[in-house]
Amino acid sequence: MPSNPYQGFASRCDSGKDLSYSHLANQWRERTPELKEWLRLSVVGWRKEPVVKRIPYPTRLDRARRLGYKAKQGIVLVRVRVRRGGAKKPRPVSGRRQKAMGVSKFTRSISLQRIAEKRANRKYVNLTVLHSYYLYSDGIHHWYEVILADTSHPALTEWSKERNHRALSPRVAVEKIAEIR
Repeated sequence: MPSNPYQGFASRCDSGKDLSYSHLANQWRERTPELKEWLRLSVVGWRKEPVVKRIPYPTRLDRARRLGYKAKQGIVLVRVRVRRGGAKKPRPVSGRRQKAMGVSKFTRSISLQRIAEKRANRKYVNLTVLHSYYLYSDGIHHWYEVILADTSHPALTEWSKERNHRALSPRVAVEKIAEIR
């Protein structure tokens, strides 16, 4: 199985047409059997990777391009794994009845996608979060891909001025997103 999901993809298509973004979007929307099989085999390797893993190219090219990805220097793609389910608060030190513990059934104030962005931003402090998108989930984890940009990179100086970033500054921005919600 090739490591690049689009390698040889056009030859496997039913219509035999060239590879277009709308065709890729349809493949992801309909979850064709070829794509499901490729994802199932890829996730086996993803589980063994670190939680935040830099990747050379996007897995969902159509979605990444729509959210601002460009294949140029200064733009970094990261695949982030987040555990599914709600959060657990630390258990209180002093005694309480079970009902008042507040340990289980605790809902997070931010979504798992924002948590993935936050983790990527924590690992790559000098980069700014542009956007992120959902990739896959199994029984234990969700995977997201986060697009990060180095706004001080010479190749992105003009581009970063005209773009609206999800984050305003590398460290504080994702924290601000949590406060707004």
